[in-house]
Amino acid sequence: MTDTNEITVFDKIISKEIPAQIVYEDNDVLAFNDISPQAPIHVLIIPKCKRRNLNQLVESGSDSEIVALFKGVVKVAEKLGLKEGGYRIISNCGTQAGQTVDYLHIHLLAGKELGWSPA
Repeated sequence: MTDTNEITVFDKIISKEIPAQIVYEDNDVLAFNDISPQAPIHVLIIPKCKRRNLNQLVESGSDSEIVALFKGVVKVAEKLGLKEGGYRIISNCGTQAGQTVDYLHIHLLAGKELGWSPA
């Protein structure tokens, strides 16, 4: 993981320095297809806040940013037509949990029957 002051790949995607297959964007969040999908639909949803210390849920600081992030999840799911079939959201916090980019983000997975094996 990177130093919290270091610019991440997600910062570069938000600033459009790195291309991404964007599926949804508003003032608060950016959602794009994961480059290594684990399900037929695998979208990453990231907050577009200006603070660099927003790297994990436990360090988020602002309730309004967390609420905006989860509202963004709902908007992405609606745009992708997932309301009926359902979807899973995951946020990995820390390297032992599999977090590889030191920037708060949510994985939205759908498009198939999802089993349960977090370990």
